Amino acid sequence: MMRPDWRDPRLWSLLAAAALLASSFLAPRLAVARPGYDALLVVDITGSMNTRDYAAGGRPQSRLDAVKTALRETIAGLPCASRVALGVFAERRPFLLYEPIETCGNFALIGASIDALDWRMGWEGDSHIAAGLYRAIDLAKELHADLLFFTDGQKAPPLPASGGPSFDGAPGETRGLIVGVGGYELSPIPKFNDEGREIGFYGLDDVPHENRHGLPPPGAEQREGYNARNAPFGATMAAGVEHLSSVREPYLRTLAQTTGLAYAHLEGAAALARAYESAATPRRREAMLDLRPVFGASASALLLVAFLATPVLEWSAARRSRNARPERRET
Repeated sequence: MMRPDWRDPRLWSLLAAAALLASSFLAPRLAVARPGYDALLVVDITGSMNTRDYAAGGRPQSRLDAVKTALRETIAGLPCASRVALGVFAERRPFLLYEPIETCGNFALIGASIDALDWRMGWEGDSHIAAGLYRAIDLAKELHADLLFFTDGQKAPPLPASGGPSFDGAPGETRGLIVGVGGYELSPIPKFNDEGREIGFYGLDDVPHENRHGLPPPGAEQREGYNARNAPFGATMAAGVEHLSSVREPYLRTLAQTTGLAYAHLEGAAALARAYESAATPRRREAMLDLRPVFGASASALLLVAFLATPVLEWSAARRSRNARPERRET
């Protein structure tokens, strides 16, 4: 019977790997206190979010797809004590898909729900950004969560001359981030038919370029066909660039200042995570620390060391054997 060589490091590596592997089945989960974040994620799914002014893998990427990519990576980097809720925005209100759930144990579910976000989920084509944001703030307050509101800021129809709705809440009471999505240059907005097939881009005559609700803007009396009673906005339709789209950053910054939220432009997951953590509220809570992956990974590393050490030790033994042979004397 062959006796084990207790001086062989491979034997010790294998024994340690076996012990760690057994520990991976028996290791308890430890309760630890760690900081976490609670966030309500609200994503604008209106038509302008289909504008392709981002890029991924050398190909154009829509704003909505850029949001989904950044969100998945950002959530993956949150500590396991964090919880997120997901909602979508269209018309003038957000719609909550689910309430806050823990990120690590439910990451597959959260990732799948983010991947499934689509402009076809919208219930109306209008986009009243301020009204949707204010209602999202109220919803985040009910959920005791911070708010991440993703939008390009393009309002449809445009703001009236009198401005948008007033904010009735307390600025800064709900913390969070307005994330401006989209490029700074005007880009065409894809147009789809009733079957959801892309048929081109919106043209000048496809969208309203002026909001004619409420009072007319200053100087309207100088317009052609102006009549104070019958045509206070003039007799001709206004023309503008509402059929094209870019991130409406000045407008979004104004909303951020009004509500006390922070503002950041979507540049990628890393920048988004930094901006959110600086604007969010860390919450210390108990979380379970699972040691089994640590023991399992350590066992795998030791098995790899033992496997790689075999040719090295064989080469070293062969070299010592050659050096130990007596040299032949020449006669």
